[in-house]
Amino acid sequence: MKSTLKHLMTGLVLTGLAILPAYAQDAPPAFTEDGLKLVENSEWGLVYVEPGATLAGYDQVQLLDTYVAFKKNWRREQNRNSGSQRVTENDMSRIKERLATGFSEVFTEVLSEAGYTVVDAPGENVLLLRPAIINLDVTAPETSYAGRSKTYAESAGEMTIYLEIYDSVTGDLLAKGMDRQADRERGFMQWQSRAQNTQAARTILKGWAESIVQALDKAHGKD
Repeated sequence: MKSTLKHLMTGLVLTGLAILPAYAQDAPPAFTEDGLKLVENSEWGLVYVEPGATLAGYDQVQLLDTYVAFKKNWRREQNRNSGSQRVTENDMSRIKERLATGFSEVFTEVLSEAGYTVVDAPGENVLLLRPAIINLDVTAPETSYAGRSKTYAESAGEMTIYLEIYDSVTGDLLAKGMDRQADRERGFMQWQSRAQNTQAARTILKGWAESIVQALDKAHGKD
């Protein structure tokens, strides 16, 4: 089961990376190869939906585990400038695990507060979210060798979400989207601790979760 999920999530990330060029274009294609239509003026960077699809029949949400991938060569770039605070594979695994856990916690909290139940199994009125965080760039990561030293930066970093939304029973792909968000630059250097990195990530995750709630609310006529 774990092996199957790993292959599914790897495929998800490869698909996300494949549409990155379109994400960067001024005029992305109007339709994807699987027939989804571009949403004009979306709050996200790039969103495609199945023509005629609606979220009106969904009041529960199932979240799959979040796949997390760092920006290409992130560790090498960090270690080139970090001195003794070198990032290890264990550090990367720990950061990814915390972010994946944070994603689940934040989305569950925001959806639940809005009246949408988060469940563990498919159902007739269950919307399935399959998320991935890609191009993760943590400016000042906490490492195993940090000790008493402090790292300063203007921003905690940035990350991009790639999300696919399915009917949990039929498996129909209803929508997919991608959005890049960065922690705000403060204009001055600030100590970046684990707590500050976590808070910056949760702020970004909350914004994404609220956008899903807004889409559900709109479909249910709540806005």
